[in-house]
Amino acid sequence: MNISIELSLLIGTLLLAFSIVFSKAGYRFGVPTLLMFLIAGMLFGTDGAGIEFDNVHTAQTMGMIALCIILFTGGMDTRMSDIRPVLGPGLMLSTVGVLLTTLLTGVFAFWLSGWEHRSGIGFTLLTSLLLAATMSSTDSASVFNILRSRRIGLRHHLGPMLELESGSNDPMAYLLTIILIQCLGPSGINPTDIALSFILQFAVGIAAGFLLGKGAVWTINRLRLVNAELYSILVLCFIFIIYSSATLLQGNGYLAVYLAGIVIGNSRTVKRQETTRFLNGITWLMQVVMFVMLGLLVNPADMLRTALFAVPVSLFMMLVGRPLSVWISLIPFGRRIQARSKILISWVGLRGAAPILFATYPVVAGIPGATEIFNIVFFVTLMSLIFQGMSLTAVARALHLTDDDAQAPDHFGVEIPDDIGSTLEQIEVTPAMLADGAAIRHLSLPPGQLVMLVSRSGSYLVPNGDTTLHPGDILLLISTSELEKP
Repeated sequence: MNISIELSLLIGTLLLAFSIVFSKAGYRFGVPTLLMFLIAGMLFGTDGAGIEFDNVHTAQTMGMIALCIILFTGGMDTRMSDIRPVLGPGLMLSTVGVLLTTLLTGVFAFWLSGWEHRSGIGFTLLTSLLLAATMSSTDSASVFNILRSRRIGLRHHLGPMLELESGSNDPMAYLLTIILIQCLGPSGINPTDIALSFILQFAVGIAAGFLLGKGAVWTINRLRLVNAELYSILVLCFIFIIYSSATLLQGNGYLAVYLAGIVIGNSRTVKRQETTRFLNGITWLMQVVMFVMLGLLVNPADMLRTALFAVPVSLFMMLVGRPLSVWISLIPFGRRIQARSKILISWVGLRGAAPILFATYPVVAGIPGATEIFNIVFFVTLMSLIFQGMSLTAVARALHLTDDDAQAPDHFGVEIPDDIGSTLEQIEVTPAMLADGAAIRHLSLPPGQLVMLVSRSGSYLVPNGDTTLHPGDILLLISTSELEKP
């Protein structure tokens, strides 16, 4: 049956629109938004509404495009001043932690496949390690989305650490996946080639990300485009220029785009705020498309047949593999990181679209048992998003690691250009602040700081020095600041 372009477009957009509305319902019950997109895709798939989508190559290509944009945008939103104190622990988690998770989970899966005959799954050691490698990284889209959309403030720089880890560990998981696929191929790969591949992938990825990121900043700032919207399109082009260049040079493209995002995000660039808003919108579109598409790709009936194997693997990863890899990776940092912080880091091992995307690589490569790997990874991802994603806030509060001040909503939605040398801050008026008088001129504000707006009971006031303040008023302050230079 031939389906017209118009009908395909109608079905696709209705599916996306339904997924967005459906995700709103789940959010009220604390269900991660991205999990709802996966479920929406499954509801419309072969065992649901009957939409047949089994093109793994298309899913892999779309997933690659989406992951590049997600990682780049996450890098742009990462402030160097925030991650500098946690750079060492974050990088240890994203490299050594991923490797340990792969080894621990792979050995367990190999043992389980030999013991659990009822599942019908019999993986070799290398296949078990491949399974573990595809889901060894925490998913950047899931972590960024949950931490930021719920305004979860975490103490002891845990928020920046978790975002740094989730943004930088996908390249390691991808590299392990590709190397293990090569090992399982007909020609195999020797230890020397593995070592050289590691060095080349990371060296080229780091160099390409930094140099091309600096080149993008130089280019953007020296162009004088008539239409401001074109700057956003130009940045979008740079994402794929950087990814493709690094990959063609045998480097890690995902690492390159993430580092380039950090370089560009921490530099002064023309029309930065407009570009950020554009990329945030595109990132959400890519996340919706990727999660819904991967939901369509899976066959729930086939996935459930792997449950006897997938459930213990998932529980092992959540309760043993991830915690052990976290605690071992953070040994060099001694008492700098408290035990309760390590417990929370262990629990925020969210799996998401990235592991499912990486699980398509064995399918495309024709590795024996690849279909079972894909179904197991999908099942493990669902369990992770349900149990870890839905309980993240509760666990953080139980460990007394939430920062209530960081969760304050934005009452004004006002932005100012980066290049004017000023910053905005909002504070709540307390009775103690009014001890010397209720007028704004009685406030003890530091030199160079002014009250721009006052929010009171849902309305806004443009103040002057004689404006009377009440306890509970929210003030928007503007002050001069020293901006980071490119």
